Amino acid sequence: MLLTEIMKQIPNLFTLLNLFAGCIAIVCIMQTGLTISVDSNGENLVAIPEKIYMASLFIGIAALVDFLDGFIARLLKVPSELGKQLDSLADAVSFGVAPGLIAYQFLRLSYAQQAGGLDINTLWLLPAFILPCAGAYRLARFNIDTSQSHGFKGVPIPAAGLLFASFPLIYWYSNNDTVIRILLNKWFWYAVVIIISYLMVSKLPMLAMKFSGVTLKKLLPFLVLAVVLLAGALSFGWLSVPITFIAYVILSLTLKQPES
Repeated sequence: MLLTEIMKQIPNLFTLLNLFAGCIAIVCIMQTGLTISVDSNGENLVAIPEKIYMASLFIGIAALVDFLDGFIARLLKVPSELGKQLDSLADAVSFGVAPGLIAYQFLRLSYAQQAGGLDINTLWLLPAFILPCAGAYRLARFNIDTSQSHGFKGVPIPAAGLLFASFPLIYWYSNNDTVIRILLNKWFWYAVVIIISYLMVSKLPMLAMKFSGVTLKKLLPFLVLAVVLLAGALSFGWLSVPITFIAYVILSLTLKQPES
């Protein structure tokens, strides 16, 4: 009896590790602030310190653990309603709040590039938090919807979280001036927050990363995504993450979802 109870808690411990990693990501994001320097012309140069990319690392760890807790629960045959609810609470922090704060910091950075931007009213930064609100709504809907066992309605919040986690890495490791200018554009951030939030709360059919009853037909979309990710990583570095995200959405909308 004791052994059974311990086995039931193992997936929950992994879920809590997901939450723990998400909390560390938030600390990395909020401890940065903005670094201000002055160039030879006397103009301010504003940048987010490199520590923020550590948040990307911990969001990635949270995503890995999020996959493992469900896998372990199925492996040990100990799925539970508690685990389901706990998983959603952890996901809301790791893939909702933390990515929302990344958007918040980049919006600050975007405004800081312009004259008087450091004194911008906080109201202009608050749209970043539409993202965690949309993620929480999607998670709550998922928990009461029994029709999403073989496919998702709306983009899953971990996918959205990983997309936003890639942006600090792209910012720091890209040598492409066009990419940097895009990431320093406030309208890009407003647009991406609104679009991704819509994709999460929508009921558009999305592929689920589940491999029960594995067949070549079911595996094909994920093989395509793996190829896109690998080829993108070799060619474009961290830009491969948003490229793969776009490919995931397109494949989900064009392929017929598997039957229950």
